Amino acid sequence: MSGTRAARVTIHDIARELGISPSTVSRALSEGGVVSPATRQAVQDAAQQLGYETNRAARSMSLGRMHGLGLIVPDLRDPFFAEIAKDTQSRARVLDTAVYIADTDRDPAAELDVIRSMRREVDGFVVCAPRSADDALTAALDGAPSVIVHRSVDGFACITADLVDGMRQAIAHLRAIGHRRIAHVTGPAGSWSTAERLRGYELEVEPRDRIVIGPNADAFEGGVAAAERLLAAGATAVVTYNDFSALGLLSRLTALQVRIPQDLSIVGFDGLDVASVARPLTSVDVPRARAARMAVDVLLREAPGPQSSVVLPTQLIVRATTGPAPSQ
Repeated sequence: MSGTRAARVTIHDIARELGISPSTVSRALSEGGVVSPATRQAVQDAAQQLGYETNRAARSMSLGRMHGLGLIVPDLRDPFFAEIAKDTQSRARVLDTAVYIADTDRDPAAELDVIRSMRREVDGFVVCAPRSADDALTAALDGAPSVIVHRSVDGFACITADLVDGMRQAIAHLRAIGHRRIAHVTGPAGSWSTAERLRGYELEVEPRDRIVIGPNADAFEGGVAAAERLLAAGATAVVTYNDFSALGLLSRLTALQVRIPQDLSIVGFDGLDVASVARPLTSVDVPRARAARMAVDVLLREAPGPQSSVVLPTQLIVRATTGPAPSQ
């Protein structure tokens, strides 16, 4: 008997054999995954021929129990993700399940590496705001029961927030108090949430009236850098990518002796309590705690798949940084 251990067959190998995407293979091997009967049979036949073995996660789900889940977050220094981690742990503890947290420092390569390394040790994953490409993420998860939070990925259960409607609420509020020149400071390029916020902005604001500043890799610095351009463009209000963008903007405008909200109104995004400590910030609240609890429930109580996806509502919270448009 050879002492060399054969490489483990993955869904990526099956996809390559059949000339289809890893996400299609994942759906075909998952209970409730949406594929044609012919595709499911072809995938199952190829899996058997290649010697594909279901991982610990799949076995645990089939036995109806889960003992530990992996939570993948981009950056625990960001209060948005720290709150999701806390609420994920809180909900899992009630259900007698351990949570193992990995912070990937917003690095897509690190995200894939840590998923692969944890795959044999946990029974399923909650992946929050992943940075990796869809196919790469699907291949790394390799059929493990998984729920994606704060991003939509084909073939997975996804818990997202209605960011487009959140932007609609923000702009409707600003227009109701007289603003017409409304700008948007965007977030990092390639981010799902950046794209959703921008899509909402473009649906609400005519092309001739749009003032878009970004993309911005760093939220706070992006807000700082936006101040002079907002003033030069004649904007009287702005909706930022997140609350830290709003804080950066507030910092620079204060240095420029611009009065908030008398001269310019600011709406943040996310509704973080920490961002409103120094000054009550008008913000679109994104339901982080509810998303985290729901992700755990979906992962532990059913076979997660596209049919389990949920879009949660957002809500504008009006505070002290928005007011009537200045008279012209």
